[in-house]
Amino acid sequence: MTATAPTLLHVREIPVLLRGEPESINTSIQECNAGRVILYLLVILAGAGCYGAAVGFWRAPLQAAYTAIKFPLILLLTTLGNALLNGMLAPLLGLNLSFRQALLAILMSFTIAAAILGSFSPLVFFLVWNTPPISSVTGATGSAYSFILLTQVGVIAFAGVAANLRLVQLLRRLSGNSGVARKILFAWLAGNLFLGSQISWNLRPFVGSPGLPVEFLRGNAFHGSFYEAIIHALQRLISS
Repeated sequence: MTATAPTLLHVREIPVLLRGEPESINTSIQECNAGRVILYLLVILAGAGCYGAAVGFWRAPLQAAYTAIKFPLILLLTTLGNALLNGMLAPLLGLNLSFRQALLAILMSFTIAAAILGSFSPLVFFLVWNTPPISSVTGATGSAYSFILLTQVGVIAFAGVAANLRLVQLLRRLSGNSGVARKILFAWLAGNLFLGSQISWNLRPFVGSPGLPVEFLRGNAFHGSFYEAIIHALQRLISS
C-alpha cells in the first residue's frame, strides 16, 4: 500500500485531533506511521500556507507567496527545534516521554494550530482587503501596518494556545496528574513561544513594511528581536 492510501485513511482523525480526544491521540503517538506524519505535514503546509498568503497579500502578491512558504517553515522548524528540549523537560516535570513521542506530540499540536490558522485565513484576507492599501497617505499606511501586525500576533497566539490546550488532556492521561500536565503544558508553551517568535523574526518579512522592498529575507535578518518589534508596533499604534 502506498503512502497516499494511509494518508487518506487518516484524514478522519483530524476532527478527533481538533477535539483533543486523549485516547485517540495517545494511540496516534504510540502507533504512529508514515501516513499519519504525511497527513500532519500536509495540514501544516495547507493551513499555515493559506494563512500566510492572506497576511502577505496586503503588501503585494509576491509577498503573499513568500509568506505562504515561510509560515509552514516556522511551524516545522519550531517543532524540530523544541522536540529535544520538550522531551527533556517532560521527565523533569514528572512525565517520561521519549524523543519520538515528544516530537509527535509537538507535531500534532502544530497540526491543530495550522488547521485553526487555515480556518482564519478567509477572515484575515477580508480584513486585509478592507485595510487601507500601502499607496495611501504615509501616516495611514503606518497605522494600517501596525494594526495588521498586531492582529496577526493575536490570531497566531490564539491558535497556539488553543492547540496546546487540546493536548493537555493527553498529558493529563499520560501523567495521571492534572498538576503535572499543567506544568508540562506551560513549559512547552514557553519554549514554543520563545523559539517560534525568534524564528519568525529571523524569517521576516511577513506583512511587509511599507517603506521596505518586497523580499524573501531581510538583509539584517539576525539583528534585533521579535519583542522589540512588537513594542515599536504598539507605540506607533497608540501614538497615531
